[in-house]
Amino acid sequence: MPAAFTDVSHTTPPKFSLRAIALIVAVHVALLAALASHRTVALPTSVSALMVDLIQPAQPLPQPALTPPQPRPTETKPAPKRQPTPRPQPALAAQTEAPAAIAEAPLMAEKTPPTPPAPATITQPRFDADYLSNPPPNYPPLSRRMGEEGKVNLRVFVDAGGRPSQIELKASSGSPRLDQAAQEAVWRWKFVPARRGDESIAAWVLVPIVFTLKD
Repeated sequence: MPAAFTDVSHTTPPKFSLRAIALIVAVHVALLAALASHRTVALPTSVSALMVDLIQPAQPLPQPALTPPQPRPTETKPAPKRQPTPRPQPALAAQTEAPAAIAEAPLMAEKTPPTPPAPATITQPRFDADYLSNPPPNYPPLSRRMGEEGKVNLRVFVDAGGRPSQIELKASSGSPRLDQAAQEAVWRWKFVPARRGDESIAAWVLVPIVFTLKD
């Protein structure tokens, strides 16, 4: 016998009433309330508050103020007591006067400077002494014939022995012959040397020689 098939695609859905829907909603609400009651954790009655202090950075230690060293107080020593000076006895007074006079004597001597010695007198060489017997210069014959005259000044260095060691022409007569004749004559002369006190010394002397035809 053939089986009978039912067409399900064309079945109508079941219809729910408002009462059933309200019941379902109430069941869900109850379940949610039960779950909420199980998850809630009862807080303890007294909870200690946790205090948190922030750690401040370490402050630098204050540097001690530098104070300049105070000067030490100087100890004032008591002034020594003056001992009473004994009165001088007449005999001691005479003894103390003598050293005082002796001490003043060097002071008086130091105040007066010593008198410097007198400088020794210096005398110039001499050539005109009679005892020297110095001959006059020879008049050149040619100068006589030409009538040459004049004055020759010679500068002569006389040594300590009275002899000429240098002769210089200080001023010419204008004639070379007369100048030469004067120098030749003076080289043969003798002089009284210059003296410094009692000592004979060398020195310069000016010797004038005059040539004239009137004599």
